[in-house]
Amino acid sequence: MSGVDYTAATSLSRETWQRLREEHQAKVGAWTDDRVYRANLGVPHPVYDFLFTYYSFRPAYLKRWTPGVDVSLIDAHPDELDWCEDFIEGADGWVIPASSFPSHRRDYLSWAITYLERTAERPASFHCFGLHEWAMVYKAETARHSQIPLRLSKAEIARVVDDAELRCTHYDAYRFFTPEAAPLNRHSLSRATTTDFDQRGCIHVTMDLYRFAHKIAPWCSSDLIADSFLMACEARAVDMRASPYDLSNLDMKPIRIEADDGREEYIAEQRQLTEKAIPLRSRLLNVYRYLRERA
Repeated sequence: MSGVDYTAATSLSRETWQRLREEHQAKVGAWTDDRVYRANLGVPHPVYDFLFTYYSFRPAYLKRWTPGVDVSLIDAHPDELDWCEDFIEGADGWVIPASSFPSHRRDYLSWAITYLERTAERPASFHCFGLHEWAMVYKAETARHSQIPLRLSKAEIARVVDDAELRCTHYDAYRFFTPEAAPLNRHSLSRATTTDFDQRGCIHVTMDLYRFAHKIAPWCSSDLIADSFLMACEARAVDMRASPYDLSNLDMKPIRIEADDGREEYIAEQRQLTEKAIPLRSRLLNVYRYLRERA
């Protein structure tokens, strides 16, 4: 549904929306099913579980399909719709209208639009080298991800942090810095200044596009939610590969940012993710602006 024009209502034939629903479930099913299977066994995944714990969107919700706002499903029946409680019967079929978006959340729409616009406009920074994960274990007694071994000693990790300048601009990473690492950051960040510092080169900002997508489900199409989720998966892998953790048992090659060539590799990965996120952010802004105008 990435081609849906959010400036006008759209109708989908029964054949089309059923196909789109099947394609969505196939796109995310491997991820959601694996998460549920491992959770039932009590087997964590040190990289990808983050996408289901940090982001408050359960696997069952991610697997649900929605056409998005003001898209009518022709020849549909309420009992076969994943978000049945949010659909109403319209002239052309069952639809989730923009007017049904909760009035108490309209201030959020305005804040999110401002945030997304500013992070899109602000120049991207590519010299943080993913040191936030290093700052989270800097001079700490235990590692944040205690179930994963470190690939460097604590002394080596401290030396890398001491020799570099911490340039983190994302509060939700900064807030987990150790007390010894936080004062070393170029900026003192807070929740209130998020919109003033977040920038599109940040890997966590790219990951967070998924939050902006699922935050307005089911008014946001599952196509956009799934694309944002898969983008977050890519970003998360780069994020952890650049960390001081040893992920060799997961066949994840480290990005050794403690060396010059590793830093160059990290910047290349960061730039690629930033470019891939541009159309996603634009699509999200289209949906948010549409909802703000019509909710």
